[in-house]
Amino acid sequence: MTRPGLVVGDLRVQVLTRASGGRSYTIVCADGSIHDEADDFLRVYEGSGTQKTYAYSLVDHLRWCRREKLTADKAALRDLLRYMGAVGAQVPMPWGQPWRLPPKRPYGASALKVAAACLKGFYLHVCTSSGVNAELRSALAVERLPTKADRRRAFLGHVATSMPANPLAPTGRPTRRHPKMLPDGARPSLLECVNTARDAMVVQWLSDTAMRIGGLTGLHLVDLHLRRDAACGECRDPHVHVCHRAGNQNRAAAKIKPDWRMVDGVITGGEIYRVSPAMISRYFTYMTTEYSVAAGHGILLIQLNGPRRGEPWSADAARGVLRRARRRAGLPGRIKPQAFRHQLTNDVLDVSKDPMVAKEVGNWASARMVDEVYGHPDLHSPEFSAALQTVWGEEE
Repeated sequence: MTRPGLVVGDLRVQVLTRASGGRSYTIVCADGSIHDEADDFLRVYEGSGTQKTYAYSLVDHLRWCRREKLTADKAALRDLLRYMGAVGAQVPMPWGQPWRLPPKRPYGASALKVAAACLKGFYLHVCTSSGVNAELRSALAVERLPTKADRRRAFLGHVATSMPANPLAPTGRPTRRHPKMLPDGARPSLLECVNTARDAMVVQWLSDTAMRIGGLTGLHLVDLHLRRDAACGECRDPHVHVCHRAGNQNRAAAKIKPDWRMVDGVITGGEIYRVSPAMISRYFTYMTTEYSVAAGHGILLIQLNGPRRGEPWSADAARGVLRRARRRAGLPGRIKPQAFRHQLTNDVLDVSKDPMVAKEVGNWASARMVDEVYGHPDLHSPEFSAALQTVWGEEE
């Protein structure tokens, strides 16, 4: 009997642990040999999260190619469009036998964009490096006129005359879903239903900052500057530095990777998040009651029970705590760590009315994105009602 999720007799993604603690991803065949074309392409993204994303997207396509008896030197643009249709894209053509059968589901909009980018990059890389299939290479290397958004994002975008296009990308105007917020009263309900000081600290820290769960579970004690006028000189108030470390024992890593360094035991750089008094209180409660079993690895959040007591706590374990606490509290829907980030950004924008403030609080990349996603009017506010009454001529 094989373990659930174990791939036998088929192409699979192979994870390689480097000496530094980081991880690399490649694709191997059923007999354990390396898939040379895929490995050569994935090496371009060595050391980045893109390598993992593209590896798992590409292995599905290579399995489909094996069923269809296609290779890079024989594939045509029509074949790649057939694959995109088989995984969920709206393609006006027959794409053959079903591919993603239940319990698998068709790709969503984001996964389709990732698959399209991965396929274009893979085939351009293989066809260019091997000097084969010039027809497919020319079909993929197409360009389009730049839009206003393209010119705004690109360096010297005002002089750009063309932009690369992807004929495999899903068509249609991109839509931006409103982020899922926390249920009403989620924080106090969760704090009442967690079992340990560590879990209460996680709920408090997610609620009062916009940290992602990977950044939170990857925090080291040296990243915490919980007093005013810390030695780093980058923020006068209590704060934390979220630093990307590829070699964490719990495999937790920050999503954003700004430069950071340690000088004389003081961390500088990384993402900086302000810390509330409630967060500091939860921290000291946890440190004085539960952290005494730590093993000396320096990571903030640790396992409290079992044979691995004292070892670093993983992001998946933190998600499980939120899931169980939500169930005990009787809250509706699902509670994911990113919901705390969305809720804080929405609340800060409602109070400040300034997207730039909300951007800095959440370390978002763009104030415009914050305004587009979170800057919605309150339909029940007195200002909204007064404006409508004035337009309707019903002002008292």
